[in-house]
Amino acid sequence: MVSVENHIGKITVSEKYLTELVKHTVTGCFGVADVCSVNTFHSVLSAVTGGKAGNKNKGVHIHTAKDGGLIIDLHIKVTYGTNISAAVNSIIHKVSFTVEEAAGTDVHKVNVYVDGMNY
Repeated sequence: MVSVENHIGKITVSEKYLTELVKHTVTGCFGVADVCSVNTFHSVLSAVTGGKAGNKNKGVHIHTAKDGGLIIDLHIKVTYGTNISAAVNSIIHKVSFTVEEAAGTDVHKVNVYVDGMNY
């Protein structure tokens, strides 16, 4: 849960909503093929359980910084031929803007890990 308090009152946003918002935003960016699983343990667990466990935040990890802002970790696959540096910079700016607009909280950092490439 992410809580934001201002002069109007307190707003609470669920982690599930933020995760889905970030996934939707990232998959809409140019050059992104997919959002990857965070690690192989969760991939194996998800395959064994039919996707019911271990895959709840596939490739997106959101946590709160000490001063209240958000830190977002993304694991993605890019399409072959994509300028990775340009794609990553675009993802960072788009995710930061979208989350700040939707949730009303600051995004301090977006870490993008390119875990693979689709041909």
